[in-house]
Amino acid sequence: LPEPIMRRLGYWVGWIGSFLARRRFHMAVRHQTRVAGTAMGARRAARRAFGWYGRYWAEVFWMRPRRRHRVLARSHLENVDRLVDAVASGRGVVLALPHLGNWEAAGLRAAAEGARVLAVAEELGNERIVQWFIHLRKMMDIDVVIARKGSRVTRDLLQRLQEGGVIALLCDRDLSGRGVRVKFFGEETTLPSGPVALAERTGAVLLPAGTYFAPGAGYHFVVGHPLEIPDAEDADTRVRLGTQRLAEVIEDIIRVAPEQWHLVLPNWPSDREPAP
Repeated sequence: LPEPIMRRLGYWVGWIGSFLARRRFHMAVRHQTRVAGTAMGARRAARRAFGWYGRYWAEVFWMRPRRRHRVLARSHLENVDRLVDAVASGRGVVLALPHLGNWEAAGLRAAAEGARVLAVAEELGNERIVQWFIHLRKMMDIDVVIARKGSRVTRDLLQRLQEGGVIALLCDRDLSGRGVRVKFFGEETTLPSGPVALAERTGAVLLPAGTYFAPGAGYHFVVGHPLEIPDAEDADTRVRLGTQRLAEVIEDIIRVAPEQWHLVLPNWPSDREPAP
C-alpha cells in the first residue's frame, strides 16, 4: 500500500480494535487516567492509544529494505549530540525507552548516527514469529538477543557495553515481576532494574529517550540528558534510587504524547485486583 493509506488504515484498524479488545481497552483507560491525573478524557485518549498502536503494527508489516531511506528521511532526532558524545566516550550506552511510538524506526535512526543497538526480545510460543521479529529488527539495523529460558541475556548485554557499544531497553513494564519498587505516576509498582543496574555495573552512559510519531508521516525522536545514578553506600541502593529517578524521567517522556503510549496490559498491582 502507499504510505499514507497504510498509515491511516493502521490507525483506524487499531481504533476499531479498541471496541473489540474490551479488557485491554479498560486497562488503557486506567493508564491514561494515571497519566492525566483525572478520568476526564481518558476513554477518548485510550481509543487514540489503540489507533496509534494500530499505526505501529501497520508500519511493521509495511517495512521493507527498499523503504529504509524513506524512514530515515522523515525522522528528526533531537539532541543527537548527546547520543554521539555518549558513543564517543567509549563507556558504552544504555538507551532506556518506554513503549511509545515506533521504537524500531528509532533503532534505524540510531544506527545511522553510528549507534547501532542491541535489544532484548521476549520469548514467544511460536518460533516462526520469533524469527520474523529478529528478521524485522535486523532490517532496521537492530541486533537482537532473545530472553529464552537458560539464555545468557545479561552476559550479551554486558559484553556489548564493555565493548563500548549501545543497548536499548524498554523500561516501563516489569515482565519478570522481580523489578525494583518505585512510585510511577503516583502509584507504587515495580519497574525493571536492568537499565540502571547495567549502567551502574559498567559505568555506561544512561540515556532516557522518547520515540514519537509525527502527526503525519515520519517520527520525532528525543534523547534526554544523561541520567546520573545517585551516590549510595551499596549497589542495591544505587540501583533502587536510580530506577526511581529513571521512572520520573520516563513519566515526563510519556506526558509529551500520552496517547502514543502503547501500554494496554496490567502494570500496577491494583490492575490485577478484582473489581469491587
